[in-house]
Amino acid sequence: MRKLIYAINLTLDGCCDHTKVVVPDEKLMEYYTQLVQGTDMFVYGRITYELMVPYWPDIARTHSETKAENDYADAFNAKKIVVFSQSLESSDDKNTTFVHGDLKEEILKLKEEKGGDILTGGVSIPAQLTQLGLIDEFRFVITPTIVGEGRRLFDNLQLKERLRLKLVESKVFDSGCVTLRYLK
Repeated sequence: MRKLIYAINLTLDGCCDHTKVVVPDEKLMEYYTQLVQGTDMFVYGRITYELMVPYWPDIARTHSETKAENDYADAFNAKKIVVFSQSLESSDDKNTTFVHGDLKEEILKLKEEKGGDILTGGVSIPAQLTQLGLIDEFRFVITPTIVGEGRRLFDNLQLKERLRLKLVESKVFDSGCVTLRYLK
């Protein structure tokens, strides 16, 4: 069975708002590139999808950024994307599929398919997947900043019981960013 991996950047005070969290480290981009290369697809909600596409496909096409960002864009652009949305129907991106069905049912189907692991990001869909107990691995990248405002991770999460995670890996980057990898 494929694993569902949730990866997100956070500040020290728990902010996950993409306009507030800056990833300052080329080595961190390489970390994310390796993570993406080890998976077969992304699962996003509409908001995260619209943040990622067309941004990364455009960079993959133009190679207009740093080598690390261009490499990430190439890895991103090679993956399938499944978007859960009630308002989006189609895209010019040939790798994107829009799903309007039951989140739990659809994710269980995807996990049963042959292939590599599945990567999810953003806040809303991953929070729902966490609540449903469907995320197998959590990867948090903590940036050494405090912003004092913005959306917080799992603000509205309602679990039936406490979710215990096991830390299996951590790494500190020269920038002060720390990656934490947890398994259920």
